[in-house]
Amino acid sequence: MAGKDYYSILGVSRTAADKDIKATYRRLARQYHPDVNPGNKSAEEHFKKINQAYEVLSDPEKRKKYDQYGDGWEHAEQYAEAARQQQQQQQQRSGFRYTQKPGAEEAFGSDEPDLASLFGNLFGGRAGASSRKSSRVQRGEDVEYQIELTLEEAFNGTMRNISLQSEIPCAACHGTGRIQGLPCSVCRGSGSTHEVKRLEVKIPAGVDDGSRVRIAGKGQPGAGGGTPGDLFLVVSLKKHNQFERKENDLYIDLPVQLVTLMLGGEVQVPTLKGSKLALKIPAETQNGKVFRLAGQGMPVLGSVARGDLLVTVKVVLPKSLTVEEKALFTRLKEIRPV
Repeated sequence: MAGKDYYSILGVSRTAADKDIKATYRRLARQYHPDVNPGNKSAEEHFKKINQAYEVLSDPEKRKKYDQYGDGWEHAEQYAEAARQQQQQQQQRSGFRYTQKPGAEEAFGSDEPDLASLFGNLFGGRAGASSRKSSRVQRGEDVEYQIELTLEEAFNGTMRNISLQSEIPCAACHGTGRIQGLPCSVCRGSGSTHEVKRLEVKIPAGVDDGSRVRIAGKGQPGAGGGTPGDLFLVVSLKKHNQFERKENDLYIDLPVQLVTLMLGGEVQVPTLKGSKLALKIPAETQNGKVFRLAGQGMPVLGSVARGDLLVTVKVVLPKSLTVEEKALFTRLKEIRPV
């Protein structure tokens, strides 16, 4: 097939099922979305091609026309008209006489089948299918949107501005796809157009890697007066340079001076709040000991509870010893041999 190969653009076979086409489109749309690739013109251009391909292959009627006519699928009506005229000419040459009647064709005074019946099956019966589709109440599709957060944002909760591409009924043809019997020039007969919606969404405190945050009614609009679908924010967390998260608990390695571990003392533990907590170190604390600070971990999603903060002390050995310090360690070695 010459021209654009929509199957290759989406990376699916010509026999791919509708659900496989939809799943592949969603994966590619998330990968190449402009919000995920800011300033990347190549990704933006590929995102447009993906949407163009999906707009055709996700519609059974358009897909059927595309499979038959390739890039010329949008002119299927013209092909049908040409076929009708050719059929009429052949019948006239055979002695048939056509007189136009409202809603029917007459040959020798007898009603012949409507030309829409003769040629409608060639293109999937668009008029009937479009009428049935527009009259059926259908809930809009749910939409997934990937969002990356820092651990601090997941700890405190945050607001984000996002952009979504949404499919809406064409205002020019009111979603019918046709104006005065001809394909709508605005939506090219599809009955829908695309618009970019900008939303400010709230991310609750406590979300984790893989969490799905539901924003009700912000998915694709419904058909025939149906309710819109929902928007699901799929969370991924950036790696933190100090803290590690395991479920609702936080873990941190805390450097502590050797003398503090041996004689005891107090150290400051950083938190995701930006403040510090005082931690008492008992004398003769061993390297690698873990202290649990209850209720200082991550918020539990949808609850007032919190996880714990687990602090692992890591000994800091002295460097560049002075003469006096070397003497003290020498004396320690004499009185406390290994």
